[in-house]
Formats: sequence, structure tokens, C-alpha cells
Amino acid sequence: MYILPPKGIREVESAAQVANWLQLGLQSVLPENIEPNLKTVVLSGHSRGGKTAFALALGYGDPIQKFSALIGIDPVAGNNFGTTTPHILTYEPNLSTSHFRLPSSKYNHEEFFNESKPPRAHFTAKNYGHMDMLNDDLSGVIGKLADSMCVNGKGPRDPLRRCIGGIVIAFLNYYFQDNEVDFNTIVNEPDVAPVVLDQVQFDAS
Repeated sequence: MYILPPKGIREVESAAQVANWLQLGLQSVLPENIEPNLKTVVLSGHSRGGKTAFALALGYGDPIQKFSALIGIDPVAGNNFGTTTPHILTYEPNLSTSHFRLPSSKYNHEEFFNESKPPRAHFTAKNYGHMDMLNDDLSGVIGKLADSMCVNGKGPRDPLRRCIGGIVIAFLNYYFQDNEVDFNTIVNEPDVAPVVLDQVQFDAS
């Protein structure tokens, strides 16, 4: 157990341990009549967790578990002082599947998207910021840090949460269930989203 969240490669290694546990440990905590399908495991993360998800997909931390898709919600790989470890951005395309969103430079969601190979998608919510997917009223130290260190929108956060959830589910249905209707609708008619999407890009191949 960590008192404070681990940083750098330790954070990635911890995530890899959790992913590797799935093959041996997940079945033991499920009902007897339920079998997990580990052929379609999806990685997802927000902010630094988004970078960790990308790092796992690239093999950092030595994950045994294979991953079928990757969803990054405003992933970040650095700040004003430079990139954070491990240094996973190469400024060349190298990831095969991905899906991103939200505005926050060369360490943010745009570069993660640029380094991903099709099929890939990118959505940006115009009037929202990095922490606006969280609860409406964050209290304590976390709330103060979120308000002071990150650019946030001024409107209600619930529409953004619904938008993110809707895009994620539509993407998963598109990729795994051969149900392309909702995802294609969002891509081709972004006005259906509960927030303004000012960047929408989907490269199927």
C-alpha cells in the first residue's frame, strides 16, 4: 500500500500487477457461473492515469495481459517543467488502437492522439477543462488543488460526464459489438452530444 500515489515507473508497474492479476485472480472473486472474457480487456485512464494506460499498452511494467482497446481521457505526460517518467511519447505514430478527448502543448491529448495508429478517434469538449469530469463540488485538499492547478470550465459538470460516458460506451459498442450506429452518429453529427464538441476526428483505417 502507498501512503501517497506512486510516481513514474512505479505507478505503471503497480498497474501492470493489477492487470496481470486478472488471469489468475479474477475468477476467484466472481460467481461460479460467470467466466471473464480476458480477450477483450480495455485500458482507460484520466490525466496521469491516461498516460499510465498508454504506457501499459506499450509494454511498460511488463504486463502479461493483452489489451484490445485504449481509452485516454485527457491524458497528460508532462507539465511546465517537462515530461514525466517514463518517457513514452516519441513524436512518431506507434500505438494501434486508441480513443481520446478533452482540452488541456506537446505533452497533452493531441500528441497522444498523433502517436496512435488507426482505428483512432479524438473528441474535444470546447467549454470544459481537465478536472471537469469529476464531482461538481470537490471538498478538502483535492478540491482546492483541482481548482487552483487546472483550467476548468464554468458550467455544470454533469453534461460533460454524460458526454464522456456516452462516447466511451458508443466506442466500445462500435469496436466490440459491431454496433456502429451511435458512434457514427456522434462522429458525423456532434451536435447530438450534451456539450459542444469542437474537435471530432475518427480514422477508421
